[in-house]
Amino acid sequence: MNLKIGSIDQFVGYSQFGSLKEFNTHFELWMSKVKNEFSKGELVALKRLVRFSAKLPGVSNAKIGTMLKAIHEEYNGNGISRSTFKRMIIKSTALGILTVHETERKNGSQSSNLYVFNRFPQSEPPKAKQMNHQYKASIPSKTTNKDIKERKETSLDDTFTSNRVPKPFIDLVKYFFPNAKTIEEYWKMTIIATSRSRFTLDSGTTLEIAIHSFKQLISKIKSSTSVKNHFAYYYGILNKKLGRHIHELFGNWLHS
Repeated sequence: MNLKIGSIDQFVGYSQFGSLKEFNTHFELWMSKVKNEFSKGELVALKRLVRFSAKLPGVSNAKIGTMLKAIHEEYNGNGISRSTFKRMIIKSTALGILTVHETERKNGSQSSNLYVFNRFPQSEPPKAKQMNHQYKASIPSKTTNKDIKERKETSLDDTFTSNRVPKPFIDLVKYFFPNAKTIEEYWKMTIIATSRSRFTLDSGTTLEIAIHSFKQLISKIKSSTSVKNHFAYYYGILNKKLGRHIHELFGNWLHS
């Protein structure tokens, strides 16, 4: 379901930054990494979007027309085209800089998009397991608590699967992998893939892509012995299908 358009203040929960300074720092990190992916006109568009994302750090619901007008005025009539702006959005989402949410008016008609800038991933703190490695030697037994937990989890059948996993997905996967932990792991890979796609998909589309991807995985497993890691192969199928789906969505949007 699309978001309802309104004041930018209502989207405060979408901001990933504590201050404008932090947002600018992360954007500079992005530019140090991917600046050469953009044309000169696309960079003008991206930097304008950044300026329209200052009131609520990293979030903007400005209309494309409004931003194009501002660019036109700043460059004394030498602005950029709408298609250039949209190409910038496509590249930014593909690179992970942006997440785009569609919005709608109260009457259900489509409105301007909500643009959410993402944090630069390499600036995140190290994971806990890297910080706590010195404690591993203190475990006297070869059988760890993690081993015991995993044994318990693998002994649970599909009826113990979390209710976060859609039933149609459970019903499909349990036929081949009947334990709850495995079913949940496949759905976890689905959520990771869709979240990294940088484009909001409705639950129905996500489920449809997940089911088709899993069926393709099973078909590959049955016809070949080359699939060593089922989860990784499934994740790869998901990414390809998501890429095609998002490319189609943006293609339709670009020509609208």
